[in-house]
Amino acid sequence: MSNENFAVQIKLCLAAVLGTLTALWGWFGWLVLVWAALMLADWLIGSAVAAKDGKWSSGKMRAGAWHKGGMIVIVCVALTADWLIGTLLHNLPVVELPFTYGVLLGPLVIVWYVVGELGSLAEHAITMGAPYPAWLPKILEAGKDAVDKVGEELTDFREGEQRHDR
Repeated sequence: MSNENFAVQIKLCLAAVLGTLTALWGWFGWLVLVWAALMLADWLIGSAVAAKDGKWSSGKMRAGAWHKGGMIVIVCVALTADWLIGTLLHNLPVVELPFTYGVLLGPLVIVWYVVGELGSLAEHAITMGAPYPAWLPKILEAGKDAVDKVGEELTDFREGEQRHDR
């Protein structure tokens, strides 16, 4: 088999695997995968930067692992809350929300974490001496703030409705 045919077969195999995973997971599965990869990259690159600067310590590594573990717990809480809300809405017709609900909390929390991980990776790169556009950290922060605003608006929705009725 020629190298060209082998390369084509590898590309076809990869496309088939990615297509199958996308069919099974959908966009949300890829979001989770991206988040997991960014968490790992942040932990590894942060450790490398600390080692380069002579600031690496096993205690900080453990603290970082606990931090990432806590993030996973928060995502599990949000996903479980999504499941619970969806189940209640589907099975208890007397419970109504002022909007259509599919999933919201899990993806919103994960996007918030993804933007945070991107910001952390950018900080590591800056610490490593990489040139960067000054607007990149600002845009990442604005993205995180936008996700925060959505969450805050959701929690303030009922309060605003009650204030409006007065």
